Amino acid sequence: MNNESFAESSRRRFLLAALAGTGAIPVAGWCAAADGDDASAVRAGQFHEPARDLPLVRDADVIVCGAGPAGVSAAIAAARAGARVRLFESNGCLGGVWTAGLLTWIFDFKGDGFTAELTRQLDARDARRGDSTNRFVYEPDEMKRLLEDLCVEAGVQFRLDTRLVAAYREGRQLTTVITESRSGREAWEAPVFIDATGDGALGAMAGCTWELGNMEDDQAPQCECQPLTMNALAAVKDVTKMSDFISFYQGDLNWHVEATKHFKAEIQRAGLDPSYGMPTIFHVRDNVVLLMMNHEYGIRPDDADAMTRATVRARKEIFDIVHALRKLGGVWEGLQVVATAEQIGIRDGKRIRGRYTVTKQDLIDGARHEDAVARVTFGVDIHAKNKKDNDKLTIERGGVSRTIPYDIPLRALIAKDVDGLMMAGRCISGDFVAHASYRVTGNAVATGEAAGIAAALAATGKRQPHEVSWADCKAVLEKLPRSI
Repeated sequence: MNNESFAESSRRRFLLAALAGTGAIPVAGWCAAADGDDASAVRAGQFHEPARDLPLVRDADVIVCGAGPAGVSAAIAAARAGARVRLFESNGCLGGVWTAGLLTWIFDFKGDGFTAELTRQLDARDARRGDSTNRFVYEPDEMKRLLEDLCVEAGVQFRLDTRLVAAYREGRQLTTVITESRSGREAWEAPVFIDATGDGALGAMAGCTWELGNMEDDQAPQCECQPLTMNALAAVKDVTKMSDFISFYQGDLNWHVEATKHFKAEIQRAGLDPSYGMPTIFHVRDNVVLLMMNHEYGIRPDDADAMTRATVRARKEIFDIVHALRKLGGVWEGLQVVATAEQIGIRDGKRIRGRYTVTKQDLIDGARHEDAVARVTFGVDIHAKNKKDNDKLTIERGGVSRTIPYDIPLRALIAKDVDGLMMAGRCISGDFVAHASYRVTGNAVATGEAAGIAAALAATGKRQPHEVSWADCKAVLEKLPRSI
């Protein structure tokens, strides 16, 4: 196909997708362009953006959007399985909540796959604290470097500071995504895509059914979502004198709830009432600690103005608490914020409807599946939806008194409404209560690795993800090369 016919084919594909209502650009704007209407015909309160041709790149078998724990795992697994992989990340580093979010704490990190590999690599860099391989503290900037090294080694083509802005289909088939970056606006085609954005951005743009938080009506003004939290690294004068306030200090997995009680009492002694009922300190390294002290309630993660206000409030609360504690002297003398997170931590986001939905009942029954990609052992962890509830019960369990370890099937990672699209991490298919259990990053890695393998087999075998068996995926998974 010559360049002229290729460009014409691309224009026709984009127009058909938009007219079908599957693109992110409003249908009305594209119809006006197709009919030759003048921009002045667009109704008040809208701006008609003229159609234009974009550079189109078709050099990948699998495109992963979002380079957090799930996205990086998916990209590396797909590349190791033989696929050509592109990975897009909106932040200036790989790792998402691990790095830009300064999480520093890992839950449900088990198994012998990529989770075990990351644990070994962190140990080799002396970047991990704690005696358990299932729950531990890590150094976020060492994690950045580790993920970059692993992506380069696997041959993943990754792009930072690049934001997904639109998605297009031909019928049910997702064919193209649009990004904005320092290189401008670009189009990318691939046989298979993976939504690892955390917030389900790609699935929503592609026209998938989705759910957000605990809302029956996604247009409700009050978001029944879990609160946001901004983390911060801080320096202390002598960490050895702060064991009463540090969770899991020197690997003590039982000293968490008591540590948060002691820390909250100190904040209150300084004259402040933290928005989070269980303010937490983790020991990162030497005299560097992680502070997790705030909640921002009722914020929709897809509301940019609300997210901006929440970010500003959260950062202010961090500094207010640090300044107040410093005035107490003693162990708090010299307490200093080193860095606040680049992105505020999001617990809820759009959950894309898949070919199976993980439910609260699965947790109660301990569901088992032949196509299980992960067995979740973490309990339901629902943070209070407002400050009043937080003061009464900071964490609740959604009516699940005891979570029996349960399986996440591959089908929950495959979009129901759109072909050629998989999900990994927080945006897989599940209900509100189940999501509050599987959303932790150890499970995000497991779903990412599984999605990457299935996507690679589908793309290189000219199949749809739902046509790939988990037995075939496991056979590949067992033979994947691992970093020592």
